[in-house]
Amino acid sequence: MRILGIDPGLRNMGWGVIDAQGTRLSYIASGVVHSEGKELPERLLSLHRQLTDVLREYKPETAAVEKTFVNKDGVGTLKLGQARGIALLVPAQAGLTVGEYAPNEVKKTVVGVGHADKVQVQHMVKMQLPSAEFKSADAADALAIAITHAYKGQANDRYKAALQAAGV
Repeated sequence: MRILGIDPGLRNMGWGVIDAQGTRLSYIASGVVHSEGKELPERLLSLHRQLTDVLREYKPETAAVEKTFVNKDGVGTLKLGQARGIALLVPAQAGLTVGEYAPNEVKKTVVGVGHADKVQVQHMVKMQLPSAEFKSADAADALAIAITHAYKGQANDRYKAALQAAGV
C-alpha cells in the first residue's frame, strides 16, 4: 500500500511517500511544499496546487495527517489549522481515506517515546527507511506520520477483519 504522510504548515508543508507491505516499509519520496503569495487565500491555494501535484505524481492509496496542537499563539494555531484543512482536503478530493495522528502518537510509534525531539525522530525514520533522503525536519516528520499510518492502519485492518470473521 502506498501511503502519503503530511506534516501541515502554512509556510512549509512536509510530505513523504512510502510503500508498506506487511511490516516491510520502503521509501519512495519526500519533500516540502512552500506557500507562495502574500495573502492567506493565495498561500492556501498554492499549498493546494502543490500538494495536488504530489498526489498526481506518486499516486498514494491512503494518506495521514498530523493533528494540530493548540499553543499559546491563537492566531498561529488558527493559521496552522487552515493549512491542515488543505492537508486533509487534497487527499479527500482524490478519494483517499485519511488517518489523523497526534504528534505524541507519531513520536511514540516511530521512536518509542511520546516526547522525542526532532533529531530522535529523524534518526529513527532513517533507521526504518535507510534509503530515505529528506532535506528538512518537515519532510522527516511527514515520513514519520506515514510510518505511523502504516503500523496503525495495519492494526486497524486486522481488527476489522477479526470483527468480520466473528460476525460482528
